[in-house]
Amino acid sequence: MGNQARSPLEIDAFIQNQSDKERTIDDWLPITSSRNAKWWYSAIHNVTAMVGAGVLTFPYAMSELGWGPGVAVLVISWVVTLYTLWQMIEMHEMVPGRRFDRYHELGQYVFGEKLGLYIVVPQQLVVEIGVCIVYMVTGGRSLKQFHEIVCSGCKHIKLTFFIMIFASVQFVLSQLPNFNSISGVSLAAAVMSLSYSTIVWGATLNKGKQEPVEYGYVSHTQGGTVLRFLAALGDVAFAYAGHNVVLEIQASMPSTPEKPSKIPMWKGAIVAYILVGLCYFPVALVGYWAFGNGVQDNILLSLDRPHWLIAMANMMVCVHVIGSYQIYAMPVFDMMETVLVKRFRFPPGLTLRLIARSAYVAFTMFFAMTFPFFGGLLSFFGGLAFAPTTYFLPCIMWLAIYKPRRFSLSWITNWICILLGVLLMIMAPIGGLREIIVTAKNYTFYS
Repeated sequence: MGNQARSPLEIDAFIQNQSDKERTIDDWLPITSSRNAKWWYSAIHNVTAMVGAGVLTFPYAMSELGWGPGVAVLVISWVVTLYTLWQMIEMHEMVPGRRFDRYHELGQYVFGEKLGLYIVVPQQLVVEIGVCIVYMVTGGRSLKQFHEIVCSGCKHIKLTFFIMIFASVQFVLSQLPNFNSISGVSLAAAVMSLSYSTIVWGATLNKGKQEPVEYGYVSHTQGGTVLRFLAALGDVAFAYAGHNVVLEIQASMPSTPEKPSKIPMWKGAIVAYILVGLCYFPVALVGYWAFGNGVQDNILLSLDRPHWLIAMANMMVCVHVIGSYQIYAMPVFDMMETVLVKRFRFPPGLTLRLIARSAYVAFTMFFAMTFPFFGGLLSFFGGLAFAPTTYFLPCIMWLAIYKPRRFSLSWITNWICILLGVLLMIMAPIGGLREIIVTAKNYTFYS
């Protein structure tokens, strides 16, 4: 006997059952499981997402850019990324009754179901996994520096072991279910970022100009100067990466037609960008003024006194990147768990979360221990994926959706941002790859 046709009531019951299952899964997934965040959640998450490894390399980036180009790049990046962040926040609920809770969902709406995934997901994954790897390296190096300052006579310990210590904290924190559950960690991280940034430029100002300071380019060849310049562009791009998690952060906020989520989200973003500016500009300008082209790729390595203050700053950096790692890991956890539950039909629960997230932390730990090239990683990832997702992909989406009149202010602004972003995407990875190659020449694995 063949299958009997279902009655309309049975079909309705089946559809209802399927929608209930989908709703249950969405209530379990980390991005959509909680929507009770306040405006200041946006502020602390955005500060935590942006201020981190990037601010520590700003004086080094300035040394490769020079005073004029360096200041111009810092200011333009701050303005352009604030504009594209506003676009992302506005597009979160541009369709009445629907929320684009994930970056790739917005991409799918603009470019189509399949093409949107192919365009957005690989870039977003490169950014988020790249940040997690760099923060593993940053956390390990900060712990190592702290150990060497407070215990100068102790036995030398490899960087690899400090990265493992940092990763052990992430194994525990990665089990927190969603963005709102890590708000306490994120708040501590945001406070730490403001604190150590102030310590860095304050200690540098107290140290004064290190004569004979030089502000010329380090490289003696034109090719080397150009490649270092390109790498510095990637360093700056890396520092503005909050766009990759902004929709996911906004998804944690309640929203009604009368009070859409974009209002508190934008309020928090403005506060965050003011704080980001207070961190970025003093560190970059004071650090370069004091050390010139002799500054190291992590300015804390150029500071040694007062010992206790520099040790404290290194520990603050470690605490901050602990929180930053979680901010960037959460969208990856959401993607992993969505695929495992919806495509491979694994039952949602603690066991799945424990295995999947622990495997991700272990992967980033292994990669960080194997390739801890701090400066080169910043430049390479900054140009390759941060430039598209931060500088020009939001502008392309805006043009596709709102279709501003040709040669209007909006049209011109977006095309300028697209042009700058494309140039950054092409040029910065070249310089970053060169930095990695130069560093790797004298590197011993797991040293």
